[in-house]
Amino acid sequence: MEKTPQDFHEYRSRMNDRILSHPNKLMKRFFNLDSSAYESGALDKKTKELLGLVASLVLRCDDCVKYHLEGCRDAGLKEEELFEVLGIANLVGGSICIPHTRRAVEYWDALRE
Repeated sequence: MEKTPQDFHEYRSRMNDRILSHPNKLMKRFFNLDSSAYESGALDKKTKELLGLVASLVLRCDDCVKYHLEGCRDAGLKEEELFEVLGIANLVGGSICIPHTRRAVEYWDALRE
């Protein structure tokens, strides 16, 4: 299991490279769609990353939460904004999101170190 943001990033990159090295067109297209969806368009990148973060928390996907926290950080998210978004995710998702919120804040702190 990943211990640091660097560990997570290295693992994710290594496994993505492994998956994308296979000639499966469906996986390649899906990965491309996923990456392209978070580029700026009618909504800016930061807004899209925030939407991804809320959805990831509600769906309880810790890997996705980490991915979107990195995107949010890179888009200039402020901690005050993060905590408002966490509040919305918990409101929508319910108390089952609390453990994921703890891990999200822990990961956010690690990203800022």
